[in-house]
Amino acid sequence: QSRIFNDTIHGHMELQPLLVKIIDTPQFQRLRHIKQLGGTYLVYPGASHNRFEHSLGVAYLAGRLVKVLHNNQPELKITKQDFLCVQIAGLCHDLGHGPFSHVFDGLVIPQHEQMSVLMFDDIVKSLKAENEDVLKEHGLDDKDATFIKELIEGAKTSEWTYKGRDEDKSFLYEIVANKQNGIDVDKWDYFARDCHHLGIQNSFDHQRLLKFARVCEVSGRKHICFRDKVFVAVFFMHVKTNTNSHVFLCVRFAEALVRADRDLHEGKPEDMLKISEAIKTAEDYSELTDEIFEQILSSTADNLKKSRDILNKIVRRKLPKFVGEARLTENSMSKEELTETWKAAVEMYKPTEPTVSLNAEDLPVYVVDLDHGMKDKNPIEKVFFYSKRKPNEASPIKDYQVLVIALKANVAPSLQSPSKVTPPERMNTHTDPMTRDNITTIHHSVSHRLTLYVWRHFPWGKYICI
Repeated sequence: QSRIFNDTIHGHMELQPLLVKIIDTPQFQRLRHIKQLGGTYLVYPGASHNRFEHSLGVAYLAGRLVKVLHNNQPELKITKQDFLCVQIAGLCHDLGHGPFSHVFDGLVIPQHEQMSVLMFDDIVKSLKAENEDVLKEHGLDDKDATFIKELIEGAKTSEWTYKGRDEDKSFLYEIVANKQNGIDVDKWDYFARDCHHLGIQNSFDHQRLLKFARVCEVSGRKHICFRDKVFVAVFFMHVKTNTNSHVFLCVRFAEALVRADRDLHEGKPEDMLKISEAIKTAEDYSELTDEIFEQILSSTADNLKKSRDILNKIVRRKLPKFVGEARLTENSMSKEELTETWKAAVEMYKPTEPTVSLNAEDLPVYVVDLDHGMKDKNPIEKVFFYSKRKPNEASPIKDYQVLVIALKANVAPSLQSPSKVTPPERMNTHTDPMTRDNITTIHHSVSHRLTLYVWRHFPWGKYICI
């Protein structure tokens, strides 16, 4: 039977019987013991939510988005099997996360999606062993199983090499793991859920995007597109929150895990797996959760002393002190060059105080990537928008439209007379270079107040500042 979950974010969510069977497996229940934000709860006390509830939310939102597309565009011929596969992919997309979530990803596995596929296969296998061919019972076949796994990993290549669905259903691959521009229901849920538990304001409203989502054909392929007037909502999807304490915690957690992986098995039987070796099978991987933190802390083994000391310092809040930061530009040195240069500079330093001893190990350098989830690419350039007059034609937003759309969307509610702003078609591109990669300011006096509007295009994203 279907089951209704009362969720903190989405309220009452009804999930289909097949999803309930998957939820009730040990492989999925494991997600209750993996925190969504890893060690962030040691900085933000409310951030104790887990991957379990997030996965339920993603499955729910995936179903809602498919339903909106089906109801508004029946010509897309979305089937019941399509609907079910997308929901299952949303439910299982994070099965592969290890202890402390993304901290484990960078250390042991390159991408958690690969482990999610392995865990999904293990769930299907275990249900079959109980004489339940659940996929077949609900009208799904091997091709649908392949489709689910492709949805979890996302469509990464421009050439259509996928077996689960033909290219005319390409838009379905953008719902759970959108490798095109990063706008997917996974982000919709964790933005709302993380902000709620962190106690910070969520500047993004996924409900608005649901209302204006539509499939259009762009360059011969069908994509999920949005109304041009929701550009600002899309833009604010790509804002990240970070703190120095959170960065330090992640680094210290990683160091403790690396040491434990190296030292735990000294003098132990050869058949005892290392932490890093547990990724080879789904059965072993199922044993890895955040509980490893407490297991190391409570251990009395001498070979875990270094890892235990690191975690004890985290618990007692004996964290590294933040000294300073520098921003790396595109043309700056690499992370490796920066680290080596810093070490050399520390070695050359001559303290004026004879009692001060200083070495490079005392001042570690942590290089943190802050981007929009696509490294040096601007995901906004890969988002397609349609207009009210032409709902079947979509294209990327143009540079000169950024400010105009922002004004129409009431980003600047204090502006009383937006019509007085020079329209883009009347601007001189030499004196008002709205289409160039530099700053254009528009001064507008309202009720004896001066409001400054700044439009700027960076290599890694567009920002509208008011």
